[in-house]
Amino acid sequence: MKQHFKTGRIAFAAMATVGIIAFFGFNAADNRNFQIAKNLDIFNAVVKELDMFYVDTLDANKTVRQGIDAMLYSLDPYTEYYPEENQSELEQMLRGSYGGVGSVITWNAKLKRSMIAEPYEGMPAANVGLKAGDILIKIDGQDLMGKNNQEISEMLRGQVGTSFHLTVQRPGTEKPLEFDIVRRSIQLPFIPYYGMLDNKVGYISLSTFSGNPSKEFKQAFLDLKKQGITSLVIDIRNNGGGLLDEAVEIANFFLPRGRVIVSTKGKVKQSDNTYKTLREPVDTEIPIAVLVNSGTASASEILSGALQDYDRAIIVGNRTFGKGLVQTPRTLPYGGTMKITTSKYYIPSGRCVQAIDYTHRNPDGSVGRIPDSLTTVFHTAAGRTVRDGGGVTPDIEVKQEKLPNILYYLVNDNLTFDYATQYCLKHPTIAAPEAFEVTDADYAGFKEMVEKSDFKYDQQSEKLLKSLKEMAEFEGYMTDASDEFAALEKKLTHNLDHDLNYFAKDIKAVIAEEIIKRYYYQKGGIIQQLKDDPDLKAAVKVLTDRSAYTQMLKPAETTAQGE
Repeated sequence: MKQHFKTGRIAFAAMATVGIIAFFGFNAADNRNFQIAKNLDIFNAVVKELDMFYVDTLDANKTVRQGIDAMLYSLDPYTEYYPEENQSELEQMLRGSYGGVGSVITWNAKLKRSMIAEPYEGMPAANVGLKAGDILIKIDGQDLMGKNNQEISEMLRGQVGTSFHLTVQRPGTEKPLEFDIVRRSIQLPFIPYYGMLDNKVGYISLSTFSGNPSKEFKQAFLDLKKQGITSLVIDIRNNGGGLLDEAVEIANFFLPRGRVIVSTKGKVKQSDNTYKTLREPVDTEIPIAVLVNSGTASASEILSGALQDYDRAIIVGNRTFGKGLVQTPRTLPYGGTMKITTSKYYIPSGRCVQAIDYTHRNPDGSVGRIPDSLTTVFHTAAGRTVRDGGGVTPDIEVKQEKLPNILYYLVNDNLTFDYATQYCLKHPTIAAPEAFEVTDADYAGFKEMVEKSDFKYDQQSEKLLKSLKEMAEFEGYMTDASDEFAALEKKLTHNLDHDLNYFAKDIKAVIAEEIIKRYYYQKGGIIQQLKDDPDLKAAVKVLTDRSAYTQMLKPAETTAQGE
């Protein structure tokens, strides 16, 4: 009997041990799934309790949407949810096109109405005769007073082929103007401008990698070669990216077949891919400079980074944005889509250009760039040193001049815009963009308009002086320094005429660009910007000095041991 009892205890202990192992095994394998299920139940219960007992009636769609948006933003700003009614927004992002009229609109604070700011060449708005400065009054008879830019933009957009009736008030005309406009697929220009500069330097402005820009880029490059260019500038400043495949295709024009351009690595195997050049190149010899800045991101960083890693181009400008995250659209119930970050991309040297680590947030929820001290050294094909963790660092960094404070206020108050509108009423035509300039007489007219407008703006020197006075008073130095402060205040007295004269060069350049775009659209604006462009000057300088160009693409010589 004792033996049977002993055997039973052993059997029970074994069963208990198996149960414990099974329990802990379950925890190890399924605890994550349990936590997800538990929290989904909690979220569901919270929404139901709020809907039933909250003192005011909830907007279920708005409440849940805000919860979803907050959850996704805690991950990174690129993982986003698009409900069924916002699919057109996602489509525009992926394809670079939308159904609309093809014009930028801006807000007129004085009239409290939206107005046409920049119609795109060849698009419906420009084709029917809408002009910058036209005030939007009605759409299909509905008064637009009280509607903001976003609301009016949504009304202007719609299904391709649909039409609407637009009423505008044009400055200089007494009666409103009426237009019937048919919406069409609006594709912003991939290559808003290309041409041959001095010294046989070719220039191509590439605005996006969405859609199919590689085809137009190739045509532009071949055309420039026929014109006799001996070097090339690729301008991808403020190009926020687009399709990864398009960046690979354009890189392939200048790199041999079979070169790895970018690799993606994620949590699941399906996210791991390697993208190589698949075709024979167009030109592997022509010297290239790529212009970049802090607005150069994503696919733009793949192109510039790959050309840098293969020592195929010199990068000029300022450090790029640092977006090394790849998004993939995933279908959701009820017609929704989620654009989700699924992997990081790595350019040929092996570095990832992602500048912000969203997995490590500060206590207040903010994030910062990865410090240079934590970045890793990589090497280009020729052995030049490059680093990860902070975008693509240019081979030639160009210091950017700060625009004067007064210019910000002049633009923000639409004074440069309004002057251009008045100028166009008096001038049916102007000189070509390359030759046009704002004369002293023109600028005198602008100054007169500004002075009559009761224009007000903050002077940073006055603000800083006020803060300094407050600190000096707090620390007990004001009594002895009062005469000095009074003298400085006298010298820093607000003087509009002085500031308009002192910063005339910068202000004239902005006015000239605004006027030129009215006649020559985006292409003309770019030509004006390039007239005094420090990045372009630095690029042309190195491209026209073949010895300096070749030397820059070589690794720095290491100092011999003992020297």
